[in-house]
Amino acid sequence: MVYANDDVVYTRNVMTMQRVYIETSVVSYLTGRTSTDVIVAVHQSLTQTWWEHRAPLFSLLISQLVYDEAAAGHPDAANARLAALADLQVLPVTLEAINLARSITTRGLMPVTFESDALHIAIAAVQGADYLLTWNCKHIANATHRANMMSHIEEMGFACPVICTPEELLEG
Repeated sequence: MVYANDDVVYTRNVMTMQRVYIETSVVSYLTGRTSTDVIVAVHQSLTQTWWEHRAPLFSLLISQLVYDEAAAGHPDAANARLAALADLQVLPVTLEAINLARSITTRGLMPVTFESDALHIAIAAVQGADYLLTWNCKHIANATHRANMMSHIEEMGFACPVICTPEELLEG
């Protein structure tokens, strides 16, 4: 028997938490100094609220790509980001994901200069994440490209994760 609520799928009395791929912008907003830009500051607050109240309901995933991006930059900021990621499952960057990312850029669904953004989506899809959480709304959580991205990923034989912001994954 399978039944579900918004966050958890239950199968034969075995609880399976939904899997959320955390893209680098989320951990940057989580750990960064509060911005003077009011919109960014609100996104930071929403991210902190999501991390505190909703993240424990999910299985959180990152990739080596996220780890490497989080490790870059100012050492104090990088250490804060890496500390936030310390207990999360790290997914491999597979050849299958690399090929999917290249097909995304080759198809023109994302500029080739942002292949790392395509790779985040590809890793999440290849590894079977239910959600990809991001604040990158220019290339990753872009509503104008979402339908074409989903169709292409499905044509390539994968299920596209729900690509959303922490605000969209807050309940109520």
